Amino acid sequence: MEDFDWTSFTKTIAVKANIADVYKAWTNAAELEKWFLEKVTFVGTDGPNPVESASAGSNYEWLWYLYKDPMKGRIIQANGKDFLQFTFEGECLVDVRLSEDKGYTIVELKQHNIPTDDKSKKFVRLGCSHGWAFYLVNLKSVYEGGIDLRNKDERLKPMINN
Repeated sequence: MEDFDWTSFTKTIAVKANIADVYKAWTNAAELEKWFLEKVTFVGTDGPNPVESASAGSNYEWLWYLYKDPMKGRIIQANGKDFLQFTFEGECLVDVRLSEDKGYTIVELKQHNIPTDDKSKKFVRLGCSHGWAFYLVNLKSVYEGGIDLRNKDERLKPMINN
């Protein structure tokens, strides 16, 4: 495992949807709740009131189904069309790049700036890599077929689909 990169990973998926719709899926609270999170709150740079969509400099609070603790972070960049960067799991960065190819929107997600202590290797590098793989498939499922694959049943313990 000497040459394994513990500090970053990249996941890519093709989604048969308009690039503007996929960008909105990442930046609009209601759209994020369709495929990724139970509850999304963005707070803009103009004050403490929640806003509908992410913009550079705004903060977020995200809550997943079946988990009590929200994740808080900030939006570093949001260009309004094909790039978004936000903090995740502390000071890790997630870059979401969108491009068009043969009728698909290509979503490339790169999580980087991951610390290399043992806990971060296990829960951030390996855990987030698996988590993002599922959520990117769920993004594709929701936007191509309308089927949300997440487990939302509180009677069931957490599993690969939450």
